[in-house]
Amino acid sequence: MDKIQKLALGSIFVGTVVLVLKYAAYYITGSIALYSDALESIINVVTALAAFMAVRLSAAPADANHPYGHHKVEYFSAVLEGVLIIVAALAILREAYFGFLSPKMIDAPMEGLAINAFAGVINAFWSWLLISRGRRMRSPALVADGRHLLTDVMTSAGVLIGLLLVPITGWYWLDSALAALVAVNILWSGWGLMKESIGGLMDEALPEATLARVREVIAVNAEGAIEAHDLRTRHAGRMTFIDFHLVVPGHMSVTDAHDICDRLERALKAAVQDALITIHVEPDNKAKHAGIVVL
Repeated sequence: MDKIQKLALGSIFVGTVVLVLKYAAYYITGSIALYSDALESIINVVTALAAFMAVRLSAAPADANHPYGHHKVEYFSAVLEGVLIIVAALAILREAYFGFLSPKMIDAPMEGLAINAFAGVINAFWSWLLISRGRRMRSPALVADGRHLLTDVMTSAGVLIGLLLVPITGWYWLDSALAALVAVNILWSGWGLMKESIGGLMDEALPEATLARVREVIAVNAEGAIEAHDLRTRHAGRMTFIDFHLVVPGHMSVTDAHDICDRLERALKAAVQDALITIHVEPDNKAKHAGIVVL
């Protein structure tokens, strides 16, 4: 089991612990806002399971039916997380609506808030770990899981601050209002997560800064060639795919052209982590006088 899979498995354990703590906070207070927090933790556990399955599948080697590997499966996990986040938000809005109709004072608020705060601290640490490690290891599933937890942390903090005001002000409806705000924030997070993941499924190009670096590496390391054109890039989970056409002099031998390609591949792999490079060599009569001029 690699580091990514271990982190994904750890998310299941952490999510379960946090769920138990948050449900305990809701149970002793009866707060709708804390219920919404506990409900989101159920989604956290489900999405952690999905993320674990995704990183397990994405690590499978390429086969006859999937010659480019299984890296994109992580995006499906992230889309699923977005859908479940939205479902959770709608369920919270339903509870908030009924809470508005019959507001009530919450019981034992300080004990419940203390338990919920402790669960929030656990989530904050784990979300930071998932996002930082996920970005370093180029895992969309881990980053998505971490961002989901970070949203949970922020909403939990807002809920705790708001619920502290309920016994002070006597505004019992504030409990339901906070739950509704949590739901709206979760909806926004879910939409952003789905949008980003769908972009990965649609083979979006690399960010402009990374593309500029790729062009620079090609221009510097393609000595002996004439130009490079039709550069295309895309992400698929942890992998980055780069392909382009390289124009060389017509009289150049296959061996010399192959040496240039090897030099380019080494340089690009050093500049872009987990890159898979495809170079199509063409003679000088195929030059477009566009793209990356080498000479």
